[in-house]
Amino acid sequence: MKENARSTTGTSLRVRDPSPLSGMCPICIRECRTLCEVGKSAFRGREVLYPEPERYGESTAASNKDYGLNWRDLQIMVEVRGAEGVEEDPDRALFPNADVAQTIGGVKVRLPVIIPGLGSTDVARRNWLGLSMGAAAAGVVDIIGENVCGMDDEARFDPDGRVADSPALRFRVDHYRSFWDGEHGGIGVQTNVEDQRAGVDRYAVRELGVEIIERKWGQGAKNIGGEVRISTIEKAAMLKRRGYIVIPDPEDPAVEEAFRQGVFDSFERHSRIGMPEAAPFVEDVERLRDMGARKVFLKTGAPNPAAIAFILKCASQARVDLLTLDGGGGGTGMSPVPMMQDCSTPTLYLEAIVLEGVRILRERGRYVPDIVIAGGFVNETQIFKAIAMSNDGDGPVVKGVAMARAPITAAMKADYFIKLAEAEDLPAAFRERYGDDPEKFFITLTELRARYADAVGRDLPWTAVGVYTYFDRLKVGLQQLVAGCRKFRLNLIDRGDLASLTPLAREVTGIPMIHEYGRRAFRDILEF
Repeated sequence: MKENARSTTGTSLRVRDPSPLSGMCPICIRECRTLCEVGKSAFRGREVLYPEPERYGESTAASNKDYGLNWRDLQIMVEVRGAEGVEEDPDRALFPNADVAQTIGGVKVRLPVIIPGLGSTDVARRNWLGLSMGAAAAGVVDIIGENVCGMDDEARFDPDGRVADSPALRFRVDHYRSFWDGEHGGIGVQTNVEDQRAGVDRYAVRELGVEIIERKWGQGAKNIGGEVRISTIEKAAMLKRRGYIVIPDPEDPAVEEAFRQGVFDSFERHSRIGMPEAAPFVEDVERLRDMGARKVFLKTGAPNPAAIAFILKCASQARVDLLTLDGGGGGTGMSPVPMMQDCSTPTLYLEAIVLEGVRILRERGRYVPDIVIAGGFVNETQIFKAIAMSNDGDGPVVKGVAMARAPITAAMKADYFIKLAEAEDLPAAFRERYGDDPEKFFITLTELRARYADAVGRDLPWTAVGVYTYFDRLKVGLQQLVAGCRKFRLNLIDRGDLASLTPLAREVTGIPMIHEYGRRAFRDILEF
């Protein structure tokens, strides 16, 4: 990773040996045709803070910084003896019999995953059908993110500025429910400062029958408020009238003229940050429950350790059902690249700090909500490690993980390859291996046809099939890992199923290194 040239900002260097300190070329010349970050910033200024604005709505973004500690620094320690959670019978101790279902925040899920708040960003809106229906079919929770009502062109507000109707929010709720079994998973609505002012929670609960409301205090990729890009001056002006912060000012005649001339082609819409305090938050959660919310969640970013302690205190005092903490590094919209790179606590460090806080709460007899960790999860080994690391013997504290970028990628990839098939333009290698007919692309098609018949590929779009198939891979992979440890229920995996590969991992997590693992048992077994 180079400080002055990043793929996320679409910049590069003229030479291959930049200064380690600045990231600039050792000899910077006037006649250089290459745009590094400094050079691009001379023309585009604040736009270079964001991950390629030209790709907004078609991409997600993440840090490419090496934080020195990651899930790869933990190793899963498998077993060859016995079985827990199933009969000690070779005909029963089969990995497909491993139960990886979970209850998260009082909600039953078939897989220990939730899709966290995907709100008003274009990439969330464009891929919502696949994400929501795929999540519903897979039996996982899907949280509608912030600012959906405020961004809805067709939303109606009463004279007090409270939302009276939002077709966009109703659309998202209804499409999840269209393939929801009513038992596993659920649809929730996330609310930030702007949403609370607009009464989105009341509308969602009382008009749409939403049972899960999530308050949002920030995310790992940024803690400065939600951001999106707006491509028309008319919508930018509408959002300013609705109370959002819009940069530059769409009502300034000079700005309007510059936009018409093509000097810039999009506006930034920002939402406000909250100012949380413990007592008001407890009262707020009580109001939500009185309003009819059956489950109340809290989603926050990954600030400094003292702030994490404050978050745990608030979640405990308010007795929220679920607390999601988002490790630094990734975003689904336009999180500033410098914040993704250099702000917030990276995910594995974050979980270690959270678990220390949980131990203190338990020592004092305090309530501990279910916890979900977010921040760069893409596969089943990471999920296993996050859950196992949190189990000191009384069951996992971390009930699952939240992932947004990976399911979005599954939806986008499915959609893109379906379009390539329709245009008869599939890559040759893909076509030769999997054919040119979407009916053959997806390995889960047979089981989905058994459940939904002819709805597959029509009412259940191919993008949803792609998301479901991705989740199915996670489920099967997790079953294999759990069974490899001879534990056939997810809540049985614990810290004893992990070993550290580096001294830093041992120091941060307290999990011994492999050469230290089970030394007493090792010797006792051999002294026969």
